Amino acid sequence: MKKYFQFQELGTNYRREIIGGLTTFLAMAYILVVNPSILTLQGIEGYPDELRMNYGAVFVATALAAGIGSILMGIIARYPISLAPGMGLNAFFAFTVVLGFGIPWQTALTGVLISGIIFVILSLSGIREKIINAIPAELKFAVGAGIGLFITFVGFQNSRIIVKNDATLVGLGDLTSGNTLLAVFGIVITVILMARGIKSAVFLGMIITAIAGMIFGLVPFPEKIVGAAPSIAPTFGAAFEAFGNLPDLFSGQMLIVILTFLFVAFFDTAGTLVAVAQQAGLMKDNVLPRVGKGLLADSLAIVSGAVLGTSTTTSYVESTSGVAAGARSGFAAIVTGLLFILAIFFFPLLSVVTSAVTAPALIVVGVLMATGLKHIDWSRFEIAVPAFFTVIMMPLTYSIATGIACGFVFYPITMIMTGKAKQVHPIMYGLFVIFIAYFIFLV
Repeated sequence: MKKYFQFQELGTNYRREIIGGLTTFLAMAYILVVNPSILTLQGIEGYPDELRMNYGAVFVATALAAGIGSILMGIIARYPISLAPGMGLNAFFAFTVVLGFGIPWQTALTGVLISGIIFVILSLSGIREKIINAIPAELKFAVGAGIGLFITFVGFQNSRIIVKNDATLVGLGDLTSGNTLLAVFGIVITVILMARGIKSAVFLGMIITAIAGMIFGLVPFPEKIVGAAPSIAPTFGAAFEAFGNLPDLFSGQMLIVILTFLFVAFFDTAGTLVAVAQQAGLMKDNVLPRVGKGLLADSLAIVSGAVLGTSTTTSYVESTSGVAAGARSGFAAIVTGLLFILAIFFFPLLSVVTSAVTAPALIVVGVLMATGLKHIDWSRFEIAVPAFFTVIMMPLTYSIATGIACGFVFYPITMIMTGKAKQVHPIMYGLFVIFIAYFIFLV
């Protein structure tokens, strides 16, 4: 086991991998509650109940998709990267495809399934790997740093430290609020632990924050430990139902849906793989070892998630919290995957994993990821412009894919205008055209 996961080469051990896997799970656990709420259109009044997805089934599908995807990534690619139904893609699935376009959720799941199958083909052919390896090192560092700013912004939002402001879009929240104060306490504790060089600082910070929250009545004590698992029958296999009506499945509207699932998942995954790999020190000469296997694991996770009954499964940037806690190998991803599967039966315990508990981990990890900015040569304007747009547009547009698109559009432009057109890989020119089409037709 140690030899397969290269513990000695990576300077890790079972204890660090288990703590890292557990930390990643705690940082991702919110998806077990959030994803079912989004896919079942909770809070949308007037939408017929008979057209909604079953909440319990989606919860189980979410847990199983995350478990299977993370285990596949750990075994096949040996990366400390965990997967789950992606935020943003689930909102597109529910509010745009189902609610906006009026497409039945069963057909929407078919769209996810088809995109997953296409991903598997692209991964096996090596096309996805070639595209990722063609991206310049500076832009890869920019992607990692941009995702760091993005998840920090998410952490600030979840903790209500940053809130909506009608005059300036965003502003400082009410720092006297109990949960916001708890998040601030968690940030301070985690920063102190990190500054002291404690390897499990992120994990310990969440534990201490959760305990403090329970003491002051801000985090609920779990009422019970074990609960009955809901049935997955209402969603399992529903993705195959639409194949009986091919004209509707391949309508112009559905093609746009499938292309959107393809596009966002492709570059969200690419960005996340690069960001986590950089944080874990796995990148070698601007090449991510075994990236093809990582992309294959990600593709298989999309297919399995669609069959189970959830939106696109993708690699999670929260995996960086596990890396910060010491994870370096795929064993940590397997730990996270097993915990997701166990969570089906221990759902009541997840009540202590509130946004105030996870926000400090996201914020501090964002700091660590931003260190990649030091590897960018800011004195070169042709590099500085696309790198800057990649970084800044992720949090401002609330989209990893849009941030990548902005940077990748400007990169060929600045290189051509500075007489360095021949230094641009042909694939980057192809991506330039694709991203222009993305802004025209999909945004």
